[in-house]
Amino acid sequence: MKKDNSLGWLVALLSAVIAVAAAAAAIMAVKNKKKRDDEELEEYLDSAIV
Repeated sequence: MKKDNSLGWLVALLSAVIAVAAAAAAIMAVKNKKKRDDEELEEYLDSAIV
């Protein structure tokens, strides 16, 4: 008798896809936060100079 591991492969594939999506979302969030922080700093410095 041959054991069918298709459910195991499906779970592993789904887990890998979710992990990649979570990593991509985290990278995007960090980049967006850095961009916002840079913009706020630039605005602060502009208003401090005037």
